[in-house]
Amino acid sequence: MTLEQFTREEGQLARRYEYDDGAVLAVDFGTAEADASVDLVDDTVIVVVKDEQYEIDLPDATGDAHTFMKNGVLTVELEEEL
Repeated sequence: MTLEQFTREEGQLARRYEYDDGAVLAVDFGTAEADASVDLVDDTVIVVVKDEQYEIDLPDATGDAHTFMKNGVLTVELEEEL
């Protein structure tokens, strides 16, 4: 599922910030979900919150991606592929 599909279907607040050398995706799961975990497998971000699993497909032409969760906010830093 793409970020747009994910936020529309799941009702999450998400933003995408574009920069010259990449982009940052931020998804707010809420502070009640501070214990969520995140993993990156190929071009898919996998977030596990309690008994729910969410998968977010990264855009094409993505180079390196770095993910982390803090206070219920998922951050995905994307580097543009050269």
